[in-house]
Amino acid sequence: MKFELPEKKKAVHTMRIPIRWGDMDAMGHVNNTVYFRYLETIRIEWMRSIGCQPDPQGEGPVIINAFCTFHKQLEFPGEVVATMFVSDVGRSSFESWCTLERADVPGVVYASGGATTVWVDFPKQKSAPIPDSLRQHLID
Repeated sequence: MKFELPEKKKAVHTMRIPIRWGDMDAMGHVNNTVYFRYLETIRIEWMRSIGCQPDPQGEGPVIINAFCTFHKQLEFPGEVVATMFVSDVGRSSFESWCTLERADVPGVVYASGGATTVWVDFPKQKSAPIPDSLRQHLID
């Protein structure tokens, strides 16, 4: 199943991630599981950069699904330019999207993916409204 990035989305964060030798598999390209690590890295870095740290005794984000479409093989050495977008903000959830490009081949998407994030009250194990401090970063 292939997921397409929506036309209506908000860019929220860009970062560079080095491709490590150990990211490759026996076929000589970045292992498919590592792409999910790249998606996780930008998602966590963005949340950290806006002061949105989860509180295990309170509230925080939970990923309820994740996906990735592999367009081209990433290989060592190199750097990935990850760009994160958000869309479809609801009461307690939003969609995150990401493109992965090589720094030395700008404009060529090697992979695209994303996740559905739900804001959760951890002690109650229930969804909770997205706090205003996060919502301001999600809405245009």
